[in-house]
Amino acid sequence: MIRIENLSKSFRTEEVETVALNNISLEVRDHEFVAIMGPSGCGKSTLLNILGLLDNPTSGRYFLDNEEVGSLREKDRTRVRKGAIGFVFQSFNLIDELTVFENVELPLTYLNVKASERRERVDAILKRMNISHRAGHFPQQLSGGQQQRVAIARAVVSNPKMILADEPTGNLDSKNGQEVMEMLAELNNEGTTIVMVTHSQRDANFAQRVVNLFDGSIVSSIDNM
Repeated sequence: MIRIENLSKSFRTEEVETVALNNISLEVRDHEFVAIMGPSGCGKSTLLNILGLLDNPTSGRYFLDNEEVGSLREKDRTRVRKGAIGFVFQSFNLIDELTVFENVELPLTYLNVKASERRERVDAILKRMNISHRAGHFPQQLSGGQQQRVAIARAVVSNPKMILADEPTGNLDSKNGQEVMEMLAELNNEGTTIVMVTHSQRDANFAQRVVNLFDGSIVSSIDNM
């Protein structure tokens, strides 16, 4: 599903160039759950942004389902990303002015899904995430664990092939964090490919493989199975 070859990413200012990723190569198979670990500043989030087509590499190639996507313009990145990739963030990234239902419905609106089908799919995913009773509430009326359930519901409502999760339990207590990881593991068992950035060894234990980054380079790739 994912193949990156000799990929690098640099950020330049007038005075300095920072190398975030340094000539890395990586494959993620369909239906795999991969955790990316490493110290702060090692390039984890930069890699996730490139995998999610939120940014382009400086050099190297990125293949998604055998299509070279690393050099696409923003318009084409949006086309490839839409409906195919779901995002889960540490900070939830819910829209405060929208209800729970409307937040989860939003990706389907962008995909021009008709209203009756949107309602059916949102109702189903909210029920699955045990958050149906909060459908009419706003994000700030929810606990952190509830907000992350909504964020996961929004990520999966369009049935994406891949979920990218950036520290998905970082703002949660251990109980809610465990529940979120169990949800992600269940989605993976049903066939969704998951790539997750985490500092947590507990969370990484849910993955099938752990890739360790250091100073922008992959230093190990270890199977958990």
